Amino acid sequence: MNTSAAALIDFDWDNFDPWRIQDVRHRLSDHPLLQPDQLVALGKRFQGSTRLFTFNNEAGADANFDDVGRLYPNRKSAADTLQGINDAKAWMLLRHVQDDPTYRGLVNLAMDPIQPLIERKDPGMHYRAGWIFVASPRTVTPFHIDRNHGILLQVRGTKRVYVWDASDTEVCSERARDVFHARHDLELVKWNESFRERARVFTLGPGMGVYMPITCPHMVETTDEPSITISLTYSTAATRRNAMRHVMNDFLYRKGIKPVPVGKRPLVDTLTYATASALVAARGVGSRPPACPSLAHPSAYAVAD
Repeated sequence: MNTSAAALIDFDWDNFDPWRIQDVRHRLSDHPLLQPDQLVALGKRFQGSTRLFTFNNEAGADANFDDVGRLYPNRKSAADTLQGINDAKAWMLLRHVQDDPTYRGLVNLAMDPIQPLIERKDPGMHYRAGWIFVASPRTVTPFHIDRNHGILLQVRGTKRVYVWDASDTEVCSERARDVFHARHDLELVKWNESFRERARVFTLGPGMGVYMPITCPHMVETTDEPSITISLTYSTAATRRNAMRHVMNDFLYRKGIKPVPVGKRPLVDTLTYATASALVAARGVGSRPPACPSLAHPSAYAVAD
């Protein structure tokens, strides 16, 4: 892969396509802020806030990500879970670590050098965020989609990442994406075991990773050892347009109008985006959560919602 001397994340930049799944390499595994003692300290700071999300490892691929914390509760504290992750039988996410001043520095350290390289093909980077996943052995991250481009980087342990193209409407329908962008609702994002045959599967160890474009369905399984992973997410001008078109299509659908799928007719996409932009500006559809706050305010860093 082509590398930049200052970059800690390496893509094949000559062939980088912001809408294509691809493997990456990184040099973050030894960073002090990603070591267990520092993650325990961060967990203590996040305890009792929405920046902490956790469940037990009875959850499977078919669990609804919106409800998994309630249906499969992990009743241990963040510190106890993280300190004893090998036997905790738990999955824990430290959300929006960029809100912590120390970890914002880590997000910037990783993203600043590659931003110009990404923006050569996908300009307008904004809404940066960091997410740190710590999981016990034999733990599943349920099948779901995300509303930003994501760079998933394995720090410790190994895991299998199953990823499907965003264009695979057999795995995740266009309607499911409309609802997700408009209401951040995963109810229509349903797992089926047959999907495994259609996936790209990445077996990640420390120093390895995978880039996943916006709304690429994915599911993750840890192996027989605990896992630490950091995901760096961001939006661009193109992802914002894509999300707003989906929000508008959900609005049309609920008004009894069958919308044209996003990306099928460029002229319709242009008109849909213009209409959605006007509605957001008027503080209507898409201007506030559950639609992503970045649609109304494309800030440099993501905000917890």
